[in-house]
Amino acid sequence: MPAITTVHESLPYIDAEPTPDQRSAAESLIAAERSLVPDDPFHALLPPPLPDLSSSTTLTPLLKAELSRLSSSDDPSKAKLNALDLSRYEALEPPELPPNATNPEKLSILTTALSRAYALQSYLSGRRSHLALLDSYGKNAWLIGNWHLEGELKALEKELSETKRAIDLLTLQRKTAQEEAGPEILGLDETWKKGIARVLETEAATEQLRRQVLEARRQAA
Repeated sequence: MPAITTVHESLPYIDAEPTPDQRSAAESLIAAERSLVPDDPFHALLPPPLPDLSSSTTLTPLLKAELSRLSSSDDPSKAKLNALDLSRYEALEPPELPPNATNPEKLSILTTALSRAYALQSYLSGRRSHLALLDSYGKNAWLIGNWHLEGELKALEKELSETKRAIDLLTLQRKTAQEEAGPEILGLDETWKKGIARVLETEAATEQLRRQVLEARRQAA
């Protein structure tokens, strides 16, 4: 990224506020100049634009399908993802065996029910262990996490306060420097205006004298 070398020649504590007509004229000039040079989205001082995810080659088919699902939803923030079958964790009722089912069919039904019951029991056992750990250590971990976050917050607030103070001091120094140099700048401005006026008067007098000399030469001839 190139260095920003633009210097704004602004003296807000010396220069008077522009009138509405002056501001309108300046905005018209800015708009006219911008119309000649279109905005460049790839400007060196701007971050590069994000690529189109739909045409990305780094996304997996599952991610592309999920993006397509979200884009087709009226409210993507409320679009639910049904990727997990939560019914496997619900309490199971004893399976109903068809009265005319054969023994292999009954065995298949009971095996499926047993497999689901085993998955449910494993989930509930793990859930019970997690809740026990959370009950024993969750409070302390939560308090320690809050303590760390509070420390980070205080550090950020301190940095923000110091930055604001540095900005205030810089603004005060800028104001003091401009107010001290204001009379000299105004005096130089008046001197420059008077010098320009004298130059114009001298040029006008020189032109008038030249014409008088030419007129005198014509009369002498």
